Amino acid sequence: MNLPDVRGTLTEDRSLAELTWLRVGGPADALFQPADRDDLCDFLRDLPSDIPVFPMGVGSNLIVRDGGLRAVVIRLGRGFNGIEVDGDRIHAGAAALDAHVARKAAAAARDLTFLRTIPGSIGGAVKMNAGCYGSYTADHLIEVEAVTRDGKVVTIPAADLHFVYRSSAVPDGTIVTRATFHADPGDPAELEARMADQLAKRDATQPTKDRSAGSTFRNPAGFSSTGRADDTHDLKAWKVIDDAGMRGATRGGAIMSPKHSNFLVNAGGATAADLEGLGEEVRKKVFDSSGLTLEWEIMRVGEPGVTPKGPSEAGD
Repeated sequence: MNLPDVRGTLTEDRSLAELTWLRVGGPADALFQPADRDDLCDFLRDLPSDIPVFPMGVGSNLIVRDGGLRAVVIRLGRGFNGIEVDGDRIHAGAAALDAHVARKAAAAARDLTFLRTIPGSIGGAVKMNAGCYGSYTADHLIEVEAVTRDGKVVTIPAADLHFVYRSSAVPDGTIVTRATFHADPGDPAELEARMADQLAKRDATQPTKDRSAGSTFRNPAGFSSTGRADDTHDLKAWKVIDDAGMRGATRGGAIMSPKHSNFLVNAGGATAADLEGLGEEVRKKVFDSSGLTLEWEIMRVGEPGVTPKGPSEAGD
């Protein structure tokens, strides 16, 4: 590939499996970890325009297919994980972990506790309008700083991201580098207690010690323009999966968790095809049993792997 010089780390033909929580997937054409924002700007400016880029966080909500990704994956690291408290505003780098932002805000008597149990980083939270316990990123976000595909630094107001349930309109090829949130005041001890309670409830009901990517499917409900649930359509994905008899279903090394049936787990040796195939089987069974079409919450990217030919197919 014709790739620009960088100050950060640039690796061609880089396996992505160990960078995702599910530990599956083939290689990217290249993986770029910029040293800082200027390094990112220079790289995107000089990268040929016909080479696609794919921003990747900590891989907590992602299946990379077994054939890998024909793109330059951009993964932000230490130069992008700062967290600053400025009155009722919290500035967080896109690589900052959601949980760290919640805890630092609480220590400063500011309430972003909804982020505490969300696995992933701030860039992903913006992209997916992440939410929990009735609060969503859209409820708190003021603006983001980002670098466009041609290497320019821009500020995007939250309103221009057009948040909906589990989605936003971050332009393709644009890399979010920092986000600014509004956070209401709160007592630090009370905020810490609330987060501890949230963690306890999560650990009691979800397979947090297993290799999963969080919720597999979106709840089949109605939602407002900001992503807030419409309580008149309060259906849960786990319930319709249970009703379809798919709790504990397996395919290769993949399983729908017996503890929480909306969690797709790599139980050992699963391929991306196992995981995605089991998810599609669940979607079919749910549709057959209830008429509902489950929508993936886990992002799936890349190309399928090559299926080995049998003796007859190989001409033997």
